[in-house]
Amino acid sequence: MALAQEFFAGDTVKIARSLLGKYLIRRYGETVLAVRITETEAYVGRMDKACHAYHYRKTERTKVLYAPPGTAYVYLIYGLHCCLNFVTEPEGEPAAVLIRGVEPRYGLSHMAYNRFGREAEALTAYQRKNFLNGPGKVCAGLKIDRSLNGLPFGSPELEVCGSLSEVGLPEFPEDRQPLEIRVSKRIGSDYAEEAADFLWRLYLEP
Repeated sequence: MALAQEFFAGDTVKIARSLLGKYLIRRYGETVLAVRITETEAYVGRMDKACHAYHYRKTERTKVLYAPPGTAYVYLIYGLHCCLNFVTEPEGEPAAVLIRGVEPRYGLSHMAYNRFGREAEALTAYQRKNFLNGPGKVCAGLKIDRSLNGLPFGSPELEVCGSLSEVGLPEFPEDRQPLEIRVSKRIGSDYAEEAADFLWRLYLEP
């Protein structure tokens, strides 16, 4: 069972923290993939110069940020890599949480093929270390592209749940350990003046 839409309707920074340790479920065709969220970043349009909708900027690209909470916002960086966000706060208030890093939990072989075109057992040490530890890598591994931009909350293609058992998948005992959450400045936001210093990157201690 996915998280309720109300989960995404509150304070964006708090949601970014609360998403850590939750599970992202990706479905396409007959394939089901599951990952544990380990790194997020918060973006708040009304006062955050790093947000695409800073000062309520509204363009064809940013209009999804004004959608109902839980909507998927998928954008392209460097013309190459997709990044997955979930819209937060009430509808009309542009804000979102970027999914920066995840750990595989189900469907590893599919993710390995999506990322590197090879079996998981054939991955090099470097590939295993850098498997899903970045927003572009997350989208590549989970086969997320711009076709999912604007996907409404509640769509089976993408959902977030609190436990794997809720979607009929086996649990991982190590996931029951207390979360050790760290915070830092966001990555790649040096241009954002005072917003570059916001401690809005949250991640689980490796």
